Amino acid sequence: MRTLDLNILIREFVFEEMTEADRQLLEQAKQATDNAYAKYSNFYVGAAALLDDGSVVIGSNQENAAFPSGLCAERSAIFAAQSHYPTKSVNTLAIAARNENGFLSNPISPCGACRQVMLEIEERYKHPVRILLYGTSRVFEISSVKDLLPLSFVDAHMHE
Repeated sequence: MRTLDLNILIREFVFEEMTEADRQLLEQAKQATDNAYAKYSNFYVGAAALLDDGSVVIGSNQENAAFPSGLCAERSAIFAAQSHYPTKSVNTLAIAARNENGFLSNPISPCGACRQVMLEIEERYKHPVRILLYGTSRVFEISSVKDLLPLSFVDAHMHE
């Protein structure tokens, strides 16, 4: 028997320590929460995808009474980016969330479905997607989706 030791690097910042470009991207993710349709959960999530040409595409969660017909902010932003800019890779994805009390103190992490979609974007473009998770008390920076989804399933595994 062997034991695998998986190491995941997550950097923690306060908002003011981020670069100006990262702060602007996080602000766009925060603003995207205003576009959320969260009638049922009252949990508003925004995402801002920075593409390799400097374009930014935003997304927000969209709920539906016929659960699970809604869509998370992360996938909303990624699918919009891929629809409008299919040749552009996503360099960074910033995510922010708020509820009726305001923005959350601690960052939230993407759900499993969003992680899988984000991983597919890394695989498609052969380029890591950097992730910024916003909280009012701290921001997490993750250099690749693979750090959020260790032992992940990708297309190459089907062809081994």
